[in-house]
Amino acid sequence: MSVDVVTFGCRLNAAESEVIRREAERAGFDDTIVVNTCAVTAEAVRQARQTIRTLRRERPRAKIIVTGCAAQTEPQTFTAMAEADQVLGNTEKLDGAAWAKARAAFGLGDTQKAVVNDIMAVRETAAHLISAFEGHTRAFVQVQNGCDHRCTFCIIPYGRGNSRSVPMGAVVDDVRRLVDNGYREVVLTGVDITSYGVDLPGAPKLGRLVRQILKHVPELKRLRLSSIDSVEADDELLDVIAQDARLMPHLHLSLQSGDDLILKRMKRRHSREDAIRFCETVRRLRPDVVFGADLIAGFPTETEEMFQNSLDLVEACGLTHLHVFSFSPRPGTPAARMPQVSPAIVKERSKRLREHGGEALRKRLNAEIGATRRVLTESHGTGRTEQFIQVKLAGPFEPGRILDLTMAGHDGRQLLAA
Repeated sequence: MSVDVVTFGCRLNAAESEVIRREAERAGFDDTIVVNTCAVTAEAVRQARQTIRTLRRERPRAKIIVTGCAAQTEPQTFTAMAEADQVLGNTEKLDGAAWAKARAAFGLGDTQKAVVNDIMAVRETAAHLISAFEGHTRAFVQVQNGCDHRCTFCIIPYGRGNSRSVPMGAVVDDVRRLVDNGYREVVLTGVDITSYGVDLPGAPKLGRLVRQILKHVPELKRLRLSSIDSVEADDELLDVIAQDARLMPHLHLSLQSGDDLILKRMKRRHSREDAIRFCETVRRLRPDVVFGADLIAGFPTETEEMFQNSLDLVEACGLTHLHVFSFSPRPGTPAARMPQVSPAIVKERSKRLREHGGEALRKRLNAEIGATRRVLTESHGTGRTEQFIQVKLAGPFEPGRILDLTMAGHDGRQLLAA
């Protein structure tokens, strides 16, 4: 048996899981499960621990290695688990030499169970040179890692380090290789991709990178961006959004709240009005665009009036796809020391915000009925439109095809193709 990787969290983790699988197999691991964790919420860490225990019961003889952001930020949590054999940090999980060393030491009683080095000391990020993504019809290309900002709720900079960018030429080569291998859609990933290039010679911005990819890989059918920080979006990026249909009309925004005082307490860099203005500007440039957003319910000191401003932001920005986080204090962050909202209220507000997002999605689905959309087919009889709306296909299709399909209806969460 080879290496299985269980992935939690973001698209960047999904991209890195393919590197993990490759490097672990090259190092000689077999009958091994690698759990690539997420640290964004306490619930994400709890789910990782629960999964590790379940995996040990199901595969008692397998080697279980824990890595990812939670392993980086709280390695002691996983070294204390008898079910985990080894713990690797976020730098080590992508390093072939670290995997080889881990394999050589495996099972030796006097070796260190956790190898987790100082992520803040990392200054560069290299291209991963991945050729395929198991089980995915779209490919993920890491263009950036880490974050220089210190939002008061966020533990991720301590799991990922400071912002660092992959050189532009290496990104273009990565995309070209994936397209040559048959991928029709590529997703650019990172922790804070709108900070791209600040550490590179000449400080090229994300817009320049996107333009160069589309120019030098003309065979690429669809280019998609993962989550962006709207206040950092540069003018060239807006120009590309307006001018090149191959850049998908779907932007997922890191908004977090619709209330200005909460945004200040979060140490965000935008106001409510900034978010609304950005969405209006992009919609003017690209009328078919659809927006998603990350929103946090129950941030410390949030009143009902402040929460209502987040609910209202869904309509004000015309959001369709919501990713709702129930606030949970992460040890070591400033927000953990602020006056907390009661867990019952956090849970109730999260539920209301998700329901509000569901209503916004259904409204969008209603507007899609009768329209013909270009759909990238996936496994299990589903696909995605250019706006990232899920489509249930009328019949089985080979994954990875792009089809023009008419939308006949919806079931409340996905479109139904005729």
